[in-house]
Amino acid sequence: MIFKRTKILATVGPSVFTPEKIESLMEAGTNGFRFNFSHGTYDEKVEHFGWVREASKKLNKPVAILQDLQGPKIRLGMLKDDMVYDVKSGDELILDNAVSEHDGSNRLPVQYNLAEKTKVGEPIYLFDGKIKAEIIEIESETAIKIKIKNDGFIMSRKGINLPDTDFGGDVLTDKDLRDAEFGASQDVDFVAMSFVQTADDINNLRQFLVAHGSDAQIIAKIETKAAIKPENIKEIVKAADGIMVARGDLAVEAGAEIVPVVQRSIISLCRKYGKLSIVATQMMSSMVDNPEPTRAEVSDVATAVIMGTDVVMLSDETANGKYPIETVEAMKKTILYTQEHTEVEPALHEVKKGSWRNAIASAAVTISEELKVDAIIAETKSGATAASVAALRPNLPIISVTSEQRSAQQLALSYANKSFVREDGEKAGVQLAKEILHDGYFGDAKEVTVAIISGRMPGITGETDTIRICNITKK
Repeated sequence: MIFKRTKILATVGPSVFTPEKIESLMEAGTNGFRFNFSHGTYDEKVEHFGWVREASKKLNKPVAILQDLQGPKIRLGMLKDDMVYDVKSGDELILDNAVSEHDGSNRLPVQYNLAEKTKVGEPIYLFDGKIKAEIIEIESETAIKIKIKNDGFIMSRKGINLPDTDFGGDVLTDKDLRDAEFGASQDVDFVAMSFVQTADDINNLRQFLVAHGSDAQIIAKIETKAAIKPENIKEIVKAADGIMVARGDLAVEAGAEIVPVVQRSIISLCRKYGKLSIVATQMMSSMVDNPEPTRAEVSDVATAVIMGTDVVMLSDETANGKYPIETVEAMKKTILYTQEHTEVEPALHEVKKGSWRNAIASAAVTISEELKVDAIIAETKSGATAASVAALRPNLPIISVTSEQRSAQQLALSYANKSFVREDGEKAGVQLAKEILHDGYFGDAKEVTVAIISGRMPGITGETDTIRICNITKK
């Protein structure tokens, strides 16, 4: 059985706004779809969610839907006539939340009241880091004055970063809460929270989701200096269900040079605590306009695979690019070659000990590797057992069988996992092994050996306690 262990998450955008393109992405190797809630209407999202689920059912392939909340992403407002506004070093600009219509002057509209949070002397970056500046005055209750430090230009609605500004836990905006409530009414598997600073941000969102009946898992996007502080990042990993290394904003906020080290550390922490890890931003960005990736991009994807990340993510490449299907195919090709020719590097942190489930998973992996079984099958209701096995990064396929469609969809992004939905039963794993052997999942093999992790009380979360080694023969 050969399939990629590191999964692919593709962003949905105008380039793939047809049911046929969504299905093609899935056939090319996409395991989950990211929906950016900075754009689009709820009616559009409902339609696009439907495309994903229809293609998933048609292809008999569970896939995940990830709702990405906008967060307190601060942007400039609309400039006069959508102009390109040239700036030079030494220029002074005023960013005013009270300006509704720009008149062409140096008083620019901004979509957030920066006067409430910022301090004189703090750095501020415009146009997603292209223009550097410093806050020199809190001009009024709604406006700040900044001094530009390099020549360039700015445009309407471009992002603003304030790496040293303390937003005091003001992470979930009113728009985020409306969007999260909408997501709770829809079939979303994950909710990604932007600009997380502490574990409290995760806990606040979880309370909100539970109150609205949502069982979606929470992905914390790491893109602030506060989040990567040693006293914060560990607690964030423990509080969240997964982590996205959002390298674009993180590079602007904390410095590009720190990103590779932070990425490695976060992936290792996620492996320790059995949490999902996602590496995002510009993984194959040249393929927005070109049909082939650069050597540096291939190396970037391969490095993430060697680090043992669960997921690599595509943004503009599939949302707005000219070659969305080709990009997924190129990424899959890179993942498969890398996993077949090198091993995942040892984690910086060992998998957390002391857990019953982790002990069973560790024993199953050890036995499986010693006996050279063909696959590990996890009978699981919530998906936790399969995720515990995945955290150990075995050099084997992990086949999860669950009665819950939601669990199967969430496991679609878990390392090395291939999930199936079946009714609960003491022999669900054996029956599944026979079925997939007959269906050719193990190639031309007539017989396979599998390790089955299960519990004496099928369907009850937390009761995994048994490891069986079974020989399955094709009849």
